[in-house]
Amino acid sequence: MTEQAIIGAGIRFFREKERLTQEALAQKAGISYQYLSGVETGRENFTITVLSSLASALGLTVRTLIGAAYDLSEEARPPVVNSSNFRRTVPLPVGLTFEHLEATLNHTQEIIHRINKNMRRESGATLQSLIQGNNFSGLVSNILSNSFDACSQYKHNHDQRYPDLVNLTAGNIGLEIKTTVNVGKGGESHNGHNGWHVVACYNFLSDGDIQFVHVMFADLNSYRHVEPDWKYLGSRENIETGSRRTETFITTKEGTTKLRDGSAYLDPGKVNFSRWHNDKSRVIPDYSIWAS
Repeated sequence: MTEQAIIGAGIRFFREKERLTQEALAQKAGISYQYLSGVETGRENFTITVLSSLASALGLTVRTLIGAAYDLSEEARPPVVNSSNFRRTVPLPVGLTFEHLEATLNHTQEIIHRINKNMRRESGATLQSLIQGNNFSGLVSNILSNSFDACSQYKHNHDQRYPDLVNLTAGNIGLEIKTTVNVGKGGESHNGHNGWHVVACYNFLSDGDIQFVHVMFADLNSYRHVEPDWKYLGSRENIETGSRRTETFITTKEGTTKLRDGSAYLDPGKVNFSRWHNDKSRVIPDYSIWAS
C-alpha cells in the first residue's frame, strides 16, 4: 500500500465519518469530485495544497490527518521478521538463543516504526528522509543494542568501550553490533578486536520503516592474531564531501567469509548469495550457507 493510498483511505474514512458525499467534500475543498475519488483510492497524486484544503474541509490539521491515516491503515503495524528464515544450526554467542534474536530484531523494527509514525504525524516526513545514510545506520545500531539489552542476557557495556554488549552471566562474553543497508557486507570496526560480532543488514520499506533481511554472527580474530580476521584500513577522505572518516578496520576475506557462514537469519527473497566469493578449498562448516 503506497503512502498516497494510505492517506487517501484516511480522507475517505473522515469523509464518511462526517457523512459527507464526495461531491460535498470536493466542493468544500475546491476540487472536482472525480479528482477526489482518485485521491481516496490512491490513483491520483496530490499536492500539499490539496491535502491542506481537504484537511481543512474535514475540520482537521494536515498533521492530524496524516497521523490518523497511518494509524488506521494495516501498514500502521510494525513489520516482523519471518521465523522460517532463521537458520537455527548457526552457532550464536553463549546465552543467546534464536528466540532472543527474533525478539530483538522485532523490537528494533517496532522502535523505528514508532519513531516514523510520530515523525509523519509531526512533520509528514520519515526519519530516514531527514538523516544521512551512515548516521541512520548508526542510529539503528544503537537501537539494536538497546533491543539486545531488553530482550536477552547481553547487556550494555559502555558507550565508548569495546564491546557494545556483554553477557555477565557467561564470563563477560562480548558482542559488538553493526548494522548496514549493504547486504552481505563484511565487518567494519574502529578497533579490530577479537570476539563475537554481529552484522545486521536491513532494507527500507515504502513507508520508511526497516526490515531485517540478513543477520550474520562470527567469533573473529583480532588484527594482531597470527591468523587475523581484520585488516587496518586507515583514515580516508571522501572525495565528494571532503570529510575524513575515523580510523577504521575492515574484515579480511577470511573474516567476511566467517560472517557469511554464520548467516543466522537470511531472507532468500531479498538476499542472493550465489555470487558472493567463497573459498571452497577451506573446511566449510556444516551450518554454512554454502554447506549444501
